[in-house]
Amino acid sequence: MNDAEIIELLWHRSEDGLSELQKKYGKTLLRVAENILGSRPDAEECVNDAYLACWNTIPPENPRELLAYVCRIVRNVSVSRHRKNTAKKRRGTGYDRALDELEATLDSGENVESAVSAEELSRRIDSFLGRLDETTRVMFVRRYYYSDSVSEIAKATRQPGRAVSLRLFRTREKLKEFLAEEGYIK
Repeated sequence: MNDAEIIELLWHRSEDGLSELQKKYGKTLLRVAENILGSRPDAEECVNDAYLACWNTIPPENPRELLAYVCRIVRNVSVSRHRKNTAKKRRGTGYDRALDELEATLDSGENVESAVSAEELSRRIDSFLGRLDETTRVMFVRRYYYSDSVSEIAKATRQPGRAVSLRLFRTREKLKEFLAEEGYIK
């Protein structure tokens, strides 16, 4: 079943829409949640919460890209759960490692969030990503949005893990230069 048909089912409040969504994207959504949380039971719960959110938001929302829409929901729910789970102590998940990598790139000695709105920073990062070749962009998004491990990215792109790590490092450096030129970091 294609995405438009699934959206149509959800739009008409048919529970078959949720079943089809789970069949088509369930494994992907679970992987995203598990990468962030490091816990299968928590990930399953977050994915179920995301299905409920889809049910509650379609309609009125009518997403053009169903997978991106649902992944964003799963990611947001999972990040909220991760923050709750790690409020007192970090657990060292792949999500933590990916955040540490990006944090070092964005650290200017100031609080970036107070200097610019998150929405504007997001637009600038999107602009930066649009300038990258497809393979590098996919690697960056898989690592820092979906929290995939370097080995998962290497397998998916059929490149050695060391090459993926190096490319991600260079991309973070380019991002840092880009954001400095844009006046976001020093």
